[in-house]
Amino acid sequence: MKDLRIVFMGTPDFAVATLAKLVENGYTIVGVLTAPDRPAGRGRKLQQSAVKTYALEKGLTVLQPTNLKSQDFLSTLNNLGANLQIVVAFRMLPKAVWEMPQYGTFNLHASLLPDYRGAAPINWAIMNGETKTGVTTFFIDDRIDTGEIILQESTTIAEDDTAGILHDKLMDLGADLVLKTVQLIKNGTVTTSKQKDPKILKSANKIHKETCEVDWSKSLDEIYNHIRGLSPYPTSWSTLTNGNEELSFKIYRVAQENTAHHHTIGTLVFDKKEIRVAVKDGFINLLEIQLPGKRRMKTSDVLNGLKLEQNAFVS
Repeated sequence: MKDLRIVFMGTPDFAVATLAKLVENGYTIVGVLTAPDRPAGRGRKLQQSAVKTYALEKGLTVLQPTNLKSQDFLSTLNNLGANLQIVVAFRMLPKAVWEMPQYGTFNLHASLLPDYRGAAPINWAIMNGETKTGVTTFFIDDRIDTGEIILQESTTIAEDDTAGILHDKLMDLGADLVLKTVQLIKNGTVTTSKQKDPKILKSANKIHKETCEVDWSKSLDEIYNHIRGLSPYPTSWSTLTNGNEELSFKIYRVAQENTAHHHTIGTLVFDKKEIRVAVKDGFINLLEIQLPGKRRMKTSDVLNGLKLEQNAFVS
């Protein structure tokens, strides 16, 4: 039975669940690495990461390096005396960091590797219309998400799951998987398998603003999956042309209606309570949107203050 001394690396809420699981199960966390505090909000006040907030509440040692290759940082990390490092939603590590501990450095990734390697696996799985995904633990090597797999756990993606809903499912599933992985390492019974790349590899590249724009010329299912796969973050968007006014608006929640019609793609069909967008094989019903300078609202509430022209459309 190994006596583990763990350095945990992570930044967002997704990582907090795993760190909490380790703390609650009595594992020794000798240090926590997280992103530096960053300006946020209208006041641009410095805001600490979710992981830092939790770590400080538990009295854990927190490091916030800006340069993972600096000798000062590497010396500080080494002096913590960790023999295992765990990474959950952090950043790419230099070899000098991930090869440091005796029992290695493993990562939790929110997909069933090798599919959806990259920065946004949760979003892309939904955007691509997948019905199954999962979480993977693997030992880090010198490329992104390519190391030898330790454990995997799968789950279904429901037809109405958004990225936010799936995020929470995988957050909890991943925390349990990390705990199982640590227990294997502690017992000296961990085994791994090399990743085998399929002929067609599904990637999860970083999402940019242009990725989030809705293409109304696509099929009903593709548009529906695109919108829910980006909700609530980073959020899909489109441009509303209403008379002489153009508004860029965000789309959070929609429903799909598969029905024949004769409207031009992008035409808005609306009344006092709902807005439907005509697409080639039906309608996308806009349920929750956000106009510039406004908060996220139900479309029925938006219509109380927005007068739509009869020829209004989205593009």
